[in-house]
Amino acid sequence: MPEPQAIPLLRHPFYFVRHGETESNLRGTVAGTTDVPLTERGHLQAGAAADILKPLGITAVYASALRRARDTAGHIAAALVLPVTVIPELGERNWGELEGKPGELRMRGMTPPGAETPEQFSRRVLRALAKIDADGAPLIVAHSGVFRVLCRTLGIAEPEAPVANCQPVRFVPPDDKQRAAWRFEVL
Repeated sequence: MPEPQAIPLLRHPFYFVRHGETESNLRGTVAGTTDVPLTERGHLQAGAAADILKPLGITAVYASALRRARDTAGHIAAALVLPVTVIPELGERNWGELEGKPGELRMRGMTPPGAETPEQFSRRVLRALAKIDADGAPLIVAHSGVFRVLCRTLGIAEPEAPVANCQPVRFVPPDDKQRAAWRFEVL
């Protein structure tokens, strides 16, 4: 597993968007690695995210291979006239036996049967981040679990609620003058 300080992406500003709404989001069920599609509203959210991101100079779009992220990235990339690079390791955590079940059954620190451990998931996401070209202004389109790994890796306090579907976020590194730590800005 690459060390976070050895990952070029984690030395520069970059953008993140969680996929658009799915039926699993509406029902409050765990999707994990289940390949669920966007709802009609999810497609509209992706278009709205593209409008926010258009003027920001995004130079590359990277996405999870799961359909909900790939389709969200496709909407955004089309508006930005960029290709989508799919990195399967950006996929959501495998929740094993909890997939398709109510989200309330997930318990912090518990790994359900057949699921990835938090450590396995974090290592996979870090391997994915190491594949991203940090030159320019890259955009990652992935999942709430990937967002949480980014926050933990960068020393950012995780928000109580997951990042909203299709809510663009900019991760901003520390600078020598005003900020001593990473932060994210909701756009």
